[in-house]
Amino acid sequence: MDPELLKKLLEDVRTGDVRVEDAMRKLRTLPFEDIGLACVDHHRSIRRGAPEIIFGEGKDLSQILAIMGSMHAQKENIMITRLSPEKSEGIREKYPQSVIHEKARILTVMNHPVPKNGRGTILVISAGTSDIPVAEEAAVTGRFLGNEVETVYDLGVCGLHRVLRHMDQLTRATVIIVVAGMEGALPSVVGGLVDKPVVAVPTSIGYGASFQGVAALLGMLNSCASGVTVVNIDNGFGAAYAASLINRC
Repeated sequence: MDPELLKKLLEDVRTGDVRVEDAMRKLRTLPFEDIGLACVDHHRSIRRGAPEIIFGEGKDLSQILAIMGSMHAQKENIMITRLSPEKSEGIREKYPQSVIHEKARILTVMNHPVPKNGRGTILVISAGTSDIPVAEEAAVTGRFLGNEVETVYDLGVCGLHRVLRHMDQLTRATVIIVVAGMEGALPSVVGGLVDKPVVAVPTSIGYGASFQGVAALLGMLNSCASGVTVVNIDNGFGAAYAASLINRC
């Protein structure tokens, strides 16, 4: 249940607009609802400030729809990550109001507006065009969590002048997410230019010796730029969640 909806429910009980019995009926699924195939965490928005996110990879369409149905009944905002086009279209048939973020492989259903709750802007940067899907996963997630998000793509270290061109955005941002494959050098470059938290995301983009992102991951973990934090390979979602928490502080 969304914190704002819970506040309104309690206020309605206080004013007598909602009976205690009706409120109890609405609250019966807190803190979670066991639907058989999953225990849906309806309490997460209250604890963490954001609803449970559905990881779409590895779940079939019927499982996703069952979890969505539980969340939709509670009027929660819904986001599903790592969705195939086929699953997205299947969800769209039942929830025509849903929005498919094709590059990010994310689908969202917004049952209520999300208030802006960040101190400033999260800036998402990608080193190359091939890194954009992971960067878009971060950008869509950041906005879903109530942040102002800006994006700048294709600023790889082969052309450092491209990074310097965007120094105004770099210095204005509160948190910077840097997405890079190959040798993963861009977060070190950005980290050496700014006094902001930098969240580095290695991607699986690269030739054979990149080892599906392991080379970029190790390069980022060994960054000489102090303050660079590294998440898992291709984990744009995790980077945005961390950046969102930093942006609230």
